[in-house]
Amino acid sequence: MLNPSLSPDAAAPLFAALGDPTRLSLVRRLSDGEARSIARLSEDTDLTRQAVTKHLKVLEGVGLVSSTRSGRESLFALQPETVGAARDYLASVSRQWDDALGRLRAFVE
Repeated sequence: MLNPSLSPDAAAPLFAALGDPTRLSLVRRLSDGEARSIARLSEDTDLTRQAVTKHLKVLEGVGLVSSTRSGRESLFALQPETVGAARDYLASVSRQWDDALGRLRAFVE
């Protein structure tokens, strides 16, 4: 049974957001738990601040990151509970496949 905390309807946009290499890289950069500004997240990349902002808004829209204001800047932080829900969802799907493959193996043997 799939994890009820993340429905397929909620999982699809989340995994679609993670399917973009730039967004996945931003998630990795934020995975240390430190909130960062758009300026810091665009450092050492070929991305403009506008491009980083666009990607962060997508991640924020699916609940993977949150933003807070600090003076004139927005600071973005990874939401570990959403990452955990995605991990649990994938583990549930993996268990379903393992069960199905086990039944197939038993049937074939």
